Amino acid sequence: MRLKDKVAIITGGAKGIGRETALLFAREGAKVVIGDFDEEAGRKTLEDILALGAEALFCKVDVTDRVSVEEMVKKTKERFGRVDILINNAGITADALLTKMTDQQWDKVIDVNLKGVFLCTRAVAPVMIEQGYGVILNASSVVGVYGNIGQTNYAATKAGVIGMTRSWAKELGRKGIRVNAVAPGFIMTEMTARVPEKILELMKEKTPLGRLGQPRDVAAAYLFLASDEASFINGQVLGVDGGLVI
Repeated sequence: MRLKDKVAIITGGAKGIGRETALLFAREGAKVVIGDFDEEAGRKTLEDILALGAEALFCKVDVTDRVSVEEMVKKTKERFGRVDILINNAGITADALLTKMTDQQWDKVIDVNLKGVFLCTRAVAPVMIEQGYGVILNASSVVGVYGNIGQTNYAATKAGVIGMTRSWAKELGRKGIRVNAVAPGFIMTEMTARVPEKILELMKEKTPLGRLGQPRDVAAAYLFLASDEASFINGQVLGVDGGLVI
């Protein structure tokens, strides 16, 4: 087992990529904390993990709220005694062209995708520093590297995540903490289910592998980066996009 007895917090862990990652980590021996605002989906994922015979905890969390985030970390320490891995996976979209994007759309995406990553990492970092060990993995996107029409807010957050990843890798590396990011392409989740079919077909045609990604593709990348096999990888952004950007 590649993550035996490691304690992993996964935000947005109730559905999509987060759920797939939580299940995979549990199979690989991790004790999983599912952090999500969706209580019903979170408890369903918790049940599925417990059915595997793994240890897990569900924490209802609003990643945009400092108190809520700190409570999640506190509960994790009380239950498992440490935090080895943080996956900042929670994210949302609120798409619109620049001239039609509202302040509310901008603020909402910035709060969840950027501030949420900052708050969760700031809350976990002291625990990892005290341990002298930790892995922090952040969800960026190909959109954060190359931009995308109608996603000014989303692109800004995902580019910001890359900047934070590299800054934290420099700050925390000497304290035994690795920080990396993944940049998925088009992955078949509830989020992409709202994308028009013709756009998805276009993305499939542009992808050299000839298909769209599945949540398990990103989960596998998280697993590798969280494992000791990636012990000398720090400050990197791993594309999981089937070659879409080449």
